[in-house]
Amino acid sequence: MTVQTDEVAFVETLGVLEWTPRALKAVGDLLEGRSPEEVLRWGLDAFAPEIAMATGFGLEGVVLMHYLSQIAPETTVFYLDTDLLFPDTYLLRDELEARLGLRFTRVHSGLPLEAQAEAHGPELWARDPDLCCRLRKVEPLRRFLADKCAWITGIRRDQTRARANAGIVEWDRVNGLVKINPLAGWTAEQVWAYIHAHDLPFNRLHAMGYPSIGCWPCTRPAAPGENPRSGRWAGFAKTECGLHWPTRK
Repeated sequence: MTVQTDEVAFVETLGVLEWTPRALKAVGDLLEGRSPEEVLRWGLDAFAPEIAMATGFGLEGVVLMHYLSQIAPETTVFYLDTDLLFPDTYLLRDELEARLGLRFTRVHSGLPLEAQAEAHGPELWARDPDLCCRLRKVEPLRRFLADKCAWITGIRRDQTRARANAGIVEWDRVNGLVKINPLAGWTAEQVWAYIHAHDLPFNRLHAMGYPSIGCWPCTRPAAPGENPRSGRWAGFAKTECGLHWPTRK
């Protein structure tokens, strides 16, 4: 998909296109309201093969993986393996690989849980979840994305206050590359409708009261009427692992 606008300025340095935050905002504004497939096609046209999709095997990731399996199954799809994912999450990974024909790239911190406990004490997640997330998710993500030009995520604006202003396309100032959020404008109802319409597999924990699923020590079911992410890091003033910080406007 080609997006035409006079405001989309770019410079060419050593043969590499460098998109400015202003240019990305212009593109994001033009893509607002377009289908996730159109957004993905634009991102792939602009950045492949130096583009990757991140997934925690949540519902939104399943939707985007279904799109990718149809339009660009060779796209790198990676997950951050903290060694603390639910067994159900690994089972879903295997089912999606078989069903969609994708191959998942495992990204690991290189820090065994035993070594983390030696350095920081046992069950770090129960005392300092920010540090645990940084060691096992944030830093591995940054290393993995260091040679990429863009990454695709499944975040939606209505998930948390921190994500409310997420653009369809934006500059990720923390990781230093383009960030593409094809489902930013979707609701949970739209995600579920797509899952059911295409009979896609999903984590069975969703049917057991877990609307948002992360690492097993830090995830509990959410009570009816609670924010879907209230089950993440319960007891802490924390709603983000640190992978998705708000974009400066």
